[in-house]
Amino acid sequence: MAGKIIVITGASDGIGAAATRALSERHTVVVVGRSAEKTRAVAESVGAEWLLSDFSRLDEVRELGATLLERYERIDVLANNAGGIMGPRTETVDGHELTLQVNHLAPFLLTQLLMPRLLDSRASVIATSSIAHRYGSFDFDDLEARQGYRPERAYGTAKLANLLFVRELHRRFHDEGLSAAAFHPGVVSTSFAGQTNSALRLVYTSVLKRLLRTPEQGAETLVWLAAGTPGIDWESGAYYVKRAPAAIRSGADDPAVARALWEHTEALLAE
Repeated sequence: MAGKIIVITGASDGIGAAATRALSERHTVVVVGRSAEKTRAVAESVGAEWLLSDFSRLDEVRELGATLLERYERIDVLANNAGGIMGPRTETVDGHELTLQVNHLAPFLLTQLLMPRLLDSRASVIATSSIAHRYGSFDFDDLEARQGYRPERAYGTAKLANLLFVRELHRRFHDEGLSAAAFHPGVVSTSFAGQTNSALRLVYTSVLKRLLRTPEQGAETLVWLAAGTPGIDWESGAYYVKRAPAAIRSGADDPAVARALWEHTEALLAE
């Protein structure tokens, strides 16, 4: 098939599955998910290839990276879409707070593992962030949220990390051909809040769910970014809402914080 080779994580459900269906008409999509049954079903429905990886296990992220490097001589787009709000506070087998690992540490690691291939391909890295980043903040002495944990704050911090990761990717690698962008999909009717005790779960599991955006609507900006051309359709390093540039929360868009987050993330993964 002509077109781009696009890797989408968290693609077995929700906006990842919707983006897969839209993009597979013109591009080669690699569907990455946690559930074998759901991932296979999405991939087979559009004739796409699929791989399994549970982002709560960093060994599986490393296996995913190795498999992608082995199978694909080119990767044009890496869509770091897997994520969700968690709670109560849980640590993974790797010893990290679950929300931070699934939403930030795992996609950071996967991107790093694929970096030589991404640079060779002059690829785009897309992060599914959220307007919830407004409620996030960084305590570099306690990124794992061992003190004062709240699901909403942990999620907001992880989504803010996604934004600053994109900013720092742009700063470090755009001159080498890499482009990066983040987006907010809106409040979408998915299984996003299925693993949390947060009050937000009521929005996603009650009759209020009918008022939310559909996965197809939530995927529109992801599809636009993945199919588009950086520098023409969108600008690297930016954050988008409904295909339009949007501002990061006042005071959070600090290059020094983005650099510090990168360095602290590397240290956590090295441990």
